[in-house]
Parts: sequence; C-alpha cells; structure tokens
Amino acid sequence: MKSLGDRIRSLRKQQKMTLEALAGDKLTKAMLSYIENNKAKPSMESLAYIAERLGVEVSELLEDVSSQELRDVLKSVEKLFTSEQEDKYREIIDWIEPYVERLNHSYEAARLLEIYSRSLYYEKKEGWKAFIEKAATLYDQLNITSRLAAIGIFQTMAKFSEHQYAESLAMLLEERSKIETRNGLVEPLTRLDFDYVEALLHFAVGNSEEAIRAMNEGIEFSRGQQLFYRLPHLYQLAIFNAMMNEDIASMEYYEKKILLYGELVDDRDAIPFTNYIHIHYLTSYKKAYSEALELVQAHHEEYGFDESHTSYSFVEEKGKALYGLGKYEEALVCLEKVSIPNSVHHPFDLSILYEKDAYAALCHAALGNKTEAKRLALLAVENISSMPGTPYKDIIMETYLLICQE
Repeated sequence: MKSLGDRIRSLRKQQKMTLEALAGDKLTKAMLSYIENNKAKPSMESLAYIAERLGVEVSELLEDVSSQELRDVLKSVEKLFTSEQEDKYREIIDWIEPYVERLNHSYEAARLLEIYSRSLYYEKKEGWKAFIEKAATLYDQLNITSRLAAIGIFQTMAKFSEHQYAESLAMLLEERSKIETRNGLVEPLTRLDFDYVEALLHFAVGNSEEAIRAMNEGIEFSRGQQLFYRLPHLYQLAIFNAMMNEDIASMEYYEKKILLYGELVDDRDAIPFTNYIHIHYLTSYKKAYSEALELVQAHHEEYGFDESHTSYSFVEEKGKALYGLGKYEEALVCLEKVSIPNSVHHPFDLSILYEKDAYAALCHAALGNKTEAKRLALLAVENISSMPGTPYKDIIMETYLLICQE
C-alpha cells in the first residue's frame, strides 16, 4: 500500500511535473523531496496546497487504499458481474463493502460504487440509491457521459419494474434531455440505449406514435452508423407493433431482419423468438389453432420446454390452441403451468401472459364450472386494468362480459 509521500510522487510524475514546479512559491524543493520520501510530514495547509497544485482533492492524497488495489478489485468484480454465477450479487457486495467508505474519487471508485448499488438493488437491499447517486456525482466530475447515462437509464428501469410507467418515462426524458443539453452530440451507443428505452416506455404508456418515432429513429441511426447494438431489441419492438396492427408485410420484413441478425452474431434466441411470433399470431389473431399446435409441437421437439429465461410462453400458446380445438381439459393443464417471471414488467408481455386466466376461464365455462370461470375472468380483468389498450386487453374484457352474461 502506498504511503502519502509515494502517492504525491506518483501523481506528480503522472502529470510530468518537476519537484520545483510542484513546490511553487510556498514550499522549497528540499522540503517537498523530504515529504515525498516520507522523511517529513506536511501540515494540513501544505497538504492542501500540494493537492491544489496536483489538481486533486486532499482526500485522494490521504486515501489509504491505492489506485492499483482498486483496479485489481474492479477487475475481479467486473468479471463476476458479467458472469452467469447464481449468487454473484451477494459475492460482489462482500467484495466491495470493505472499500465503500473510501471510494471518493477516480473512475475505479465510481464504477465500484455503481456495481455495488446495482448488486444491492438486485438483492433487494435498502440503500442502493445513495450509492448510485454518489457514483453519478463522481462520473459527473470525471465527465464520463456514457456511465452517467447508464445510471440514469438504470434508475428509470427500476421505476419501470415497479410498473410506474408514466413516472419512468418522465424520468428517462429528463435524463436524456440533461445529457444531450450538456454534451450536444451523444456517444452512439448511449444514443441507441436512449432510443430503445424511450420507445419501450412510450409503448408502455400507450403512446404508440411517439414509440414508433423513437423506434424508427433508433433503427435508422443503427443502419447509418453500421452498429448492431440494440438493433435486435428495436426489431422485436417493431415486430410486436406490426403484429398488434396486423401489418403482415412489416411482420415479415422484421422477421427477416431478426433472423439475419441472429445468423450474423450466432444469436440462438432469434429462431425461437420468430417461432413464437408465428404461433402467437396464429392463436391470437388468425385463430388457426391446428396449425399453431403443430408449430408448438415442432418447436418443443427442437428446443424443449424450459421457459424460465424468457418472457414469452409456448406452453400458453399450446393451451390457447387446445382451447380453440375444444380440448378444454388438456388446455387447462397447459394454462395452469404458465407463470409470470419476476423479470417481466412491460405491459405488452404482461398483457399476453394475463390472457392465460381469460382462456382458462373460457375452458372452465365450457366445462360447466361457472364459479371458477367467473373467478379467473375477474382475476384477468384486475390484472389487465392498469395496462394500456391492446388486443389482449380487449380479449380479456370481452371474456369477462361473456362469462358474466352466461
């Protein structure tokens, strides 16, 4: 661990300053040499003067953890943060916690604070906001715009995960305005993050026109910059929007784009996603249940039944297809298996998954179980009531009215 003198000498040499230049007119060259060699201890007044000449805070000179130590910790933490390890957030918290009170400057300190706060959030622990705000302050001082934007988007999505969609959108637009006003031209990847999340949130509040504008601007910017980043996410938004408007030509266009991108970057989710879109369109829009069931079975033979990693459910689509074919008991077996992952928060995804209760209600009604049919229909209505208008909301409301009339 570096001593005070070592830290002063290291910073001076990093800035290519001579002893004489750093000493200025308030210290002698000899005294400064003694300080750097730990043969003399500077007064707080002298320390403040040295810090000012070096362009750092006094706390940086007094810091009892070296920059190299922080870099080593950050390297290990970054690797863990991007890993698939199950308990990684708890381990990250344990790694960083001893350093938290001493993270007062430098990029390494800011990034460690950011990762620490995110890990606290994912572990559902209190206090994460204070640490992420401290990280943002450090990034601001260092003028690292991309990380500032990333923190703004993270805080926005934390609000989004609470299903506070309007508040989340307002927060994002404010963060984007601040970044763009301050910096003018925003770094391309940051710009694409903003375009994607803005489109996502406009759709979430039912503002389709603004969502399509942001989505199309992101797609055009990606093409113009020849950047693939965020492009598959934007295409997925575009294909869902086209499907809800039954715009077949656009659906086919974006499907080709998703598959092309998937082949280019070896994205193993591209084919399952387009399979799902085909099946979902057949069950929810065309009512082509036999064809949909064949495609579900073909998909499951190829990819299996594990749906824990995704927001779209082939099991639900199978249940809907079986309902449409009059196989109500088999349909119920499928629909009862459908669960909503904790990671799913967008109204489009939630609305589709809430349909499971409406279809289960229809199955129970067909089997003569009127009480259970009404209970499930009401549950679907309660879940969907705060969601923006979509074809799925219409189906659920119509199902409830139909069952109540019966």
